[in-house]
Amino acid sequence: MYKSKLLNKFDEIDHGFFNSKGGFSKGIYESLNCGIGSKDLKKNVFRNLEKVAKQINITKKNIILLNQVHSNKVINVRDILKIRRIGDGLITNRKKLALGILTADCAPILIFDPKKKIIAALHAGWKGAFKDIIRKTINKLNQKGSKSKDLIAVVGPCIAVKNYEVKKDFLNKFLQKSKKNIKFFKSYNKKIYFSLNSYIKSQLINMKIKKIEIIDKDTFPKKNNFFSSRRSIKNKFNDYGRNISIIMIK
Repeated sequence: MYKSKLLNKFDEIDHGFFNSKGGFSKGIYESLNCGIGSKDLKKNVFRNLEKVAKQINITKKNIILLNQVHSNKVINVRDILKIRRIGDGLITNRKKLALGILTADCAPILIFDPKKKIIAALHAGWKGAFKDIIRKTINKLNQKGSKSKDLIAVVGPCIAVKNYEVKKDFLNKFLQKSKKNIKFFKSYNKKIYFSLNSYIKSQLINMKIKKIEIIDKDTFPKKNNFFSSRRSIKNKFNDYGRNISIIMIK
């Protein structure tokens, strides 16, 4: 598990960016697979979630997870969810509700307002980021009284630019939105690569966020011990595990 230096300064919250180590799943899901939508044995996924919950002294039912669909939908959470809602962002000011985000190359983003005591967690792949889930979340936080200058935003482990090869139509989609987006792409050996965390950081800056931290860990290489959708596709696996990232007000 990785911790944010910025978030670690605050005793009133707990958080963590978990990798694939320390769980109960086997095979391609080895071992801390928290993807309840994966084809892994449900009993193993639930045991993994219980282990994560113990790390922050709660029970599994207090981990709030969404049915993530690469959208820009952000949900305000007031209590334990009886069913998984569709969406890719969570906000709460309630204690003992751990907002959980599942990823496998996409970026998890954890946000904390130490003045208003509000937290948020986002699933930001290229689609969600392109659809402005970051702007939408910050706007919702602003509506709840948060000031952008007070917010702390941490971008968790995601796929690095050197492993994120994309097609020309992908590049064109971003350029159609703004010619300035060219700065998030690199070309070498006649191939195009996209920097997801740079794109996300730029959006956070555009929303006047001053305190930003990037957890610079690439999820693609197997040696880094993260689940990776792209690596699984490359290896021709029929599924993959999901890493979990969580934030909670104690």
